[in-house]
Amino acid sequence: MNSKFLKKIFFCGIGIGVLTSVALIVGYNSFYGSAIDEEKQFFVTPDMNYVNLTTNLKSEISSTLKQHAFDFYASHLDLEDRFKVGHYTLKQGMSVVKLVRMLVLGEQTPVNIVVGEARTMPQLASKLSKQIMADSTTIITALYDKKLRAEMGYVRDSLIAMFVPNTYQVYWTISPEKLLARLKRESDNFWNEERQSKLKQTKLSRYEAMTLASIVYEETKNRGEMPKIAGVYINRLRKNIALQACPTVKYAMGDFALTRILYKHLKYDSPFNTYKYAGLPPAPICIPSIAAIDAVLNYEKSNYLYFCAKPEFDGTHNFARTLSEHNANSRKYNEALKRLKK
Repeated sequence: MNSKFLKKIFFCGIGIGVLTSVALIVGYNSFYGSAIDEEKQFFVTPDMNYVNLTTNLKSEISSTLKQHAFDFYASHLDLEDRFKVGHYTLKQGMSVVKLVRMLVLGEQTPVNIVVGEARTMPQLASKLSKQIMADSTTIITALYDKKLRAEMGYVRDSLIAMFVPNTYQVYWTISPEKLLARLKRESDNFWNEERQSKLKQTKLSRYEAMTLASIVYEETKNRGEMPKIAGVYINRLRKNIALQACPTVKYAMGDFALTRILYKHLKYDSPFNTYKYAGLPPAPICIPSIAAIDAVLNYEKSNYLYFCAKPEFDGTHNFARTLSEHNANSRKYNEALKRLKK
């Protein structure tokens, strides 16, 4: 056989082999190589159809070739009928294969939700709805569900006493009922043996301690004064003296923007108005901070029965044992308000 012909066949075979190898490498890389250049959070909502899903996802895939690979593999795994609603992380370096499998298997990334800074149940529902899939109406329905509340051991007026402010990790798709069950477990964990022991010394129930802590929290954000203010209120409760807490008047009226409580406000008829009704209000007036809860459990023992904001407006208070001392402190504060025309 002609040696030149043999050489042509030999080199042609090498060429075909190289092309085949290149094709295999390119194909493998399309499916298993990095398809995501930058980490991003991706939400698959209940109203998202397959066209929206693939359009949004493919815009995050790094090349046209890998977008085609995505279409092929998505079709192979029947993604159109199998993708799961949820919150996902498109990780840097993730392949097309891992991306499609993640959506088919529903391998969600948990979200961090913040519980706190809420005065009312609707306000709490609104804030939670911005952090999980459920809307505020669905959440508020669960919050007001008497059967669910009873199952969690809250037969009183409000579940708001259950919530301990913190950041919690949950799945974005969690139902309101499962979220409440989770937060109940977190609340039970918070009320550990040490806190339960201190609670007994206050002679308050857990619900009452949370209610008092909510008043303390609304009175001051100064952590150093919280135990002293808690002690004043516990003294008044034990002597059966009305708490006369201004934040409860704001809550009763639903006007949290009030800067001065006037005599006419004190007459507002509501069980939350502690000027008009003795004892604790029927429920917490907000979700108190952990510092405020611990301030009630570690309340400062004293003979103080009154306190009034200082005329320096530095966020601290003057404390008094007698009404005459308190009235003197109040006059100084009111005179300072008049000078500043507040």
